[in-house]
Amino acid sequence: MSYGPRLKERKNWGTDDSQTPILHVDMDAFFVSVELLDRPDLRGKPVVVGGGTLRGVVSAASYEARQFGINSAMPLQIAMRRCAQLIVLPARMSRYRAVSEQIMQIFSTFTPLVEPISIDEAFLDVSGARKLYGSPLQIGALIRQEIHQQVGVPASVGIANTKHLAKIASANAKPDGMLLISANRAEDFLRHLPIGALWGVGEQTLKKLNSRGLFTVVDLVNLGQASLEKIIGKAAGAKLYALATNQDDRAVHPPMVEKSISKEETFYEPLQTWEECCAVLLAQSHFIAKKLRSQSLLARTIAIKVRTPDFRTKSRSVTLATPTALGKSIYEVAKDLLAQTEQWSKGLRLLGVRAENLVGAERGVQADLFTEVKEQRAQKAAQAVDAVQEKFGNNFLQLGTNMVFPPRDNR
Repeated sequence: MSYGPRLKERKNWGTDDSQTPILHVDMDAFFVSVELLDRPDLRGKPVVVGGGTLRGVVSAASYEARQFGINSAMPLQIAMRRCAQLIVLPARMSRYRAVSEQIMQIFSTFTPLVEPISIDEAFLDVSGARKLYGSPLQIGALIRQEIHQQVGVPASVGIANTKHLAKIASANAKPDGMLLISANRAEDFLRHLPIGALWGVGEQTLKKLNSRGLFTVVDLVNLGQASLEKIIGKAAGAKLYALATNQDDRAVHPPMVEKSISKEETFYEPLQTWEECCAVLLAQSHFIAKKLRSQSLLARTIAIKVRTPDFRTKSRSVTLATPTALGKSIYEVAKDLLAQTEQWSKGLRLLGVRAENLVGAERGVQADLFTEVKEQRAQKAAQAVDAVQEKFGNNFLQLGTNMVFPPRDNR
């Protein structure tokens, strides 16, 4: 999510924070910041974390690298041409996740109302923490202090009365700063921003608005909601106008993550062949994947459970490098786990698949950008099928992988 250009000054807008209980805490150049914990000799140098080859892209760039016009998602080849001294480090997602968990734990010591939106940022509602820790501004300062002392990475904090405004505030507080926007100064603050700073304004929308002579948030406000809806559509116009006037009633919701999602079946007549077992696993995997997607969850661990006619039960599991909510991916892992057991060849009275170690989809960071793009495309296709099935029934449309039953030699 991009919030566009930032204001040049980082001074607080107002002093009254009694009506600004929402904090947005965002780590600065998180991947690079973590790498510098382990490589302090690289501080002050142009450093990027990127793909393992020159065909890769920049995942994060230090502020020294950004001075050369290098930013995230830029091809590494271009980045290296812009800065001959550029230091490129491979991504270490397990390390970043570990540091992220440490930071999220710090958040939870101040308030239970923590809503992670990615590996390096979260919304916090500190309404109930005031008696213990003081005003939102004081709490923001304490959180930054704890992150600095316990973890050692820089963090920027935005404080406002809505999630949208708190997010914009943290972007304007970077690097390593804090910005308060009082409720009574919110519209004043917003009117100074370019339209691109508002959520949902992509390149095409921005071009369309600019072509009408609309460049700043105050231009949208002066235009009026009805006229804006005529330009970009009723729903989009209403939403954008609401954000331009700081109308955002979304609450901070901690993720309600289930411990596991499973599907198992008991058979009166035991499964006797590899093909029968695979067919059952395939259906179960897609059932679990659909349930994961419906709850915006990803599974880091896949497990299977088998029971033979003599009632001996066995389970196997594996933790994935890349968390998933795709039936095909779950099935391939479950099939490999089944192939590692001897019980299936004796006939199975029970067979089941279980997704464990669940995380919110927004935190399911992939191992590299190419894997991420591939996974996202596959997930979008699966979500499209989910939507069609929801409207017309499960038999109206199915993924091709639902109808492929591999022979035994494909184990």
